[in-house]
Amino acid sequence: MRIGVILALFLSLITMGLSPAVAEPLTSSYHGQRNSAFMRAFGVAQPPYGFVQFCETQPQYCDGRWRGNDRFDATPVRLSELDEINRYVNAAIRPVTDMAAYGVEEYWTVPASAGDCEDYVLLKRELLMARGWPESALLVTVVRDEHGDGHAVLTARTTQGDFILDNKLSQVRIWNATPYQFVMRQSYVNPRAWVSLEETVVNSPVVTSGQTAR
Repeated sequence: MRIGVILALFLSLITMGLSPAVAEPLTSSYHGQRNSAFMRAFGVAQPPYGFVQFCETQPQYCDGRWRGNDRFDATPVRLSELDEINRYVNAAIRPVTDMAAYGVEEYWTVPASAGDCEDYVLLKRELLMARGWPESALLVTVVRDEHGDGHAVLTARTTQGDFILDNKLSQVRIWNATPYQFVMRQSYVNPRAWVSLEETVVNSPVVTSGQTAR
């Protein structure tokens, strides 16, 4: 899908009142952000264009407004599920780029046997939801990896902190213990809205088809 069409879709979301209704507490200062176990949002961001296309073709994953969006009070058993699911999906799904699999630069889908970084995220999210994790606690997140490439991870938003499930790492880590630069993530209030994790709000599409190897 052309960038112009994607931007038109994004603008239509704003018109419908989805994006401005992020309703997350925003901060104006980045100072001390990495010292906290909890991410802070700085403003509304433009979603990755692969995500927008995914929502158009798979609206069941994106429609509606999440309720009960307080941080998930995860028990030790629940936290161990993060590690279990992360390791399971990382072993079960073969890494392959979207270009190799589908002939396009960016294509998001729930994978069956192979996929790119965002596909790992969508499958992990689906499996955790099947175990009772709330949707609003499982947020697709875009980062810049150690090579500066766009990369997608899953953020588990809990009262203990924001944990990262990553196809490049077997271990689940608190977000500020990863080597990544955090760019943006889904809003925990609205599945179609995204928030910036940088002081500079992201106003251009971000490609997440960089590294896929674990």
